[in-house]
Amino acid sequence: MEQLIHYVWKHKLFPLRELETTDGKHVEVIDPGLHNHNAGPDFFNAKVKISRTLWVGNVEIHEKSSDWYLHGHDKDPHYDNVVLHVARVIDTDVKNSQGEYLPQLQLDVPQHVQEHYEELLATESYPPCYKVIPDLTRLMVHAWMAALQTERLEQKTEAIRQRVEQCNGSWEDAYFVTLARNYGFGINGDVFEQWARSIPLSAVAHHRDDLFQIEAIFMGQAGLLQLEAVPDYYQQVALNEGYFSKLRNEYLYLAHKFSMKPIDFKLWRFLRLRPQNFPHIRISQLASLYFQQKASLSQLIECETIEQLKAVLSSHVTPYWETHYTFGSTSSKNEKHLSYGSLNLLMINTAIPMLFAVGRHRGKEMLCDKAFDFLEQLKAENNYIIRMWQQVGLPVQTAGDSQALIQLKKEYCDKKDCLRCRFGYEYLKR
Repeated sequence: MEQLIHYVWKHKLFPLRELETTDGKHVEVIDPGLHNHNAGPDFFNAKVKISRTLWVGNVEIHEKSSDWYLHGHDKDPHYDNVVLHVARVIDTDVKNSQGEYLPQLQLDVPQHVQEHYEELLATESYPPCYKVIPDLTRLMVHAWMAALQTERLEQKTEAIRQRVEQCNGSWEDAYFVTLARNYGFGINGDVFEQWARSIPLSAVAHHRDDLFQIEAIFMGQAGLLQLEAVPDYYQQVALNEGYFSKLRNEYLYLAHKFSMKPIDFKLWRFLRLRPQNFPHIRISQLASLYFQQKASLSQLIECETIEQLKAVLSSHVTPYWETHYTFGSTSSKNEKHLSYGSLNLLMINTAIPMLFAVGRHRGKEMLCDKAFDFLEQLKAENNYIIRMWQQVGLPVQTAGDSQALIQLKKEYCDKKDCLRCRFGYEYLKR
């Protein structure tokens, strides 16, 4: 409930009556102040007129006024500049560490706000605020979507920064790890990231001109060159074909040379995966990409158009995998290029966040601007989250729109954090 009182104060959604302190003095809220989400008073630099005196200072808000003592504010000098204490229930007088009594305001949550908030929390359908979507102005929707889009890129930038730290400051290695993670396309994302971290890229670089050796390292580190990783009914076929054994022997030599240890092959998930998404296919595509020296950060940064970006990320399998999906299991011949949909997702989830992160790191706004431009040029993703927003009347046209709405769903709707959402604000105040 305290969070809702914060919300009412911040947006000045006050009851339709004059506000008064507990001792009967008229209160006019000129500026509720800056909401503080860290330690210290809840709102900084508020402007409040009490009787005829204008006070500029901080405001502290509680469910009950006695919480002031429960939280130790009466002994904390950081709260000495509080000019007004606001609570839903006034059950005691309060004073600061100087022994001075503070003016207090008993603030009710308007009934319609309370009812609408409870509706949002109780509604199981998604999105819970669907009733107000058709009435939102284009300007308001655009502003909130733009903020969400930036928020999502910032979130992905932080994840990339953490990978850079884990890669001992190498942005090049962090890019490869990010690229590999997104080659998992959700289901195997965590395993692909673990796999990429296990590969000593500085050692692999010595064999970058040999595709067979690259694939041997990549497949071997994935644990897929262990015979038990091949289903029993394919093992003999795989051995008879010879390619599996050649890769395994090459890997054993290179693993000894570079002290490499594979990850557990049991981590890979195949259930409900389309064959083109099998780890073997994705790893072969990554091997080809690495061999062509297209998986480099410098090439990504140099891209000026979507077509150039697609060319840098486009890949296909090595010859053996043109007729196989796993070792020993044959398929009709197919170069197994990355599909348009897969390329689109790689651009959205890997290339664009990487451009934005590098731009932030190097202080080059042109790279950040390029990331936003690419998002606006790409088509929106097509998944259940986007379809549900479209069903309630929200237009979704670009990848920027779809990324914003995914952020909204995951960080606001799923967490029932409607009080921080601008759509939620429109719902509460109606």
